[in-house]
Amino acid sequence: MIYSILKPLIRVALFFFCRKIYIQNRQAFKLKGPLLLTANHPNSFFDAIIIAAFFKQPIHFLARGDAFNQPYHRFLLGLLNMIPIYRLSEGKENLVLNNYAFAASKRILENNGIVLIFIEGICLLTNQLQPFKKGAARIALDYQGKNSLNILPIGIAYDAFNKWGKTVQLALGNPILAKELLPFQDRAKNMNHFNTEIKQQLKQLVIEPAPSQIINSKTLQSIADLGILLHQPLFRFIHKRVFTKTKGTVFYDSVMFGCLFIAYPLYLILVTGLLYCLFGYPAFIILVLFILSARTIVPCKNPTK
Repeated sequence: MIYSILKPLIRVALFFFCRKIYIQNRQAFKLKGPLLLTANHPNSFFDAIIIAAFFKQPIHFLARGDAFNQPYHRFLLGLLNMIPIYRLSEGKENLVLNNYAFAASKRILENNGIVLIFIEGICLLTNQLQPFKKGAARIALDYQGKNSLNILPIGIAYDAFNKWGKTVQLALGNPILAKELLPFQDRAKNMNHFNTEIKQQLKQLVIEPAPSQIINSKTLQSIADLGILLHQPLFRFIHKRVFTKTKGTVFYDSVMFGCLFIAYPLYLILVTGLLYCLFGYPAFIILVLFILSARTIVPCKNPTK
């Protein structure tokens, strides 16, 4: 239920956080399970947020296990349908826990659900494809559901990282029957063939977007300048702390988006209260203009500069 409530709100938040999200093959968002999404992984949890926001059916994600170390992190991420999966760098003792991740993915798919796995298994803040891990192929090989499993390759790319107001290119391929990607009797050969075929698909789907042009309208620029002034108290406060906490990691965009997603509505409530005390009911009209000024910042200038 939490997932269903948050999804439309996240789509609204993305409208303010991203300058533009270009989508290729939008009809693929209507696909139903059993469906295994295999995507590249340039920008940490933010990749999953963008992909899941547009799919009609709920999506379960395999996410890096070190984010689940704290009990409250595990609880909150679980509410968002995230399943922990561990790498060797996160401790050899944790690798046995991956059996749970693969069993959970298998169960979801066999119940006609959708699972998203980032096939590179690593995030480096780059649009360049990294070597593939074998997790996606393993999930496809172990599937034993009644309905045919489809694999959907997804490419995602950004014009920049670690800033608000980015342009995103999201390209969805065409679904491929899993059995077509696993033609051999040998498991190792199937895994290699699976990754080779998906890599060919992703090479065509990872399309780095050209940076969006800054709008030079004097009217919009004036509104954007006002928007920056009105939102600086909140934005600077969060940006400084998130930047410090995530420095040297790949989590800036994800954490910044999450913090603004929670804090901005609270900020609006505070502003509405102050405006109401000053102006009465016209405060709500002012509030609408206040929110519009936030969107105007995005195409006019990057407020982190």
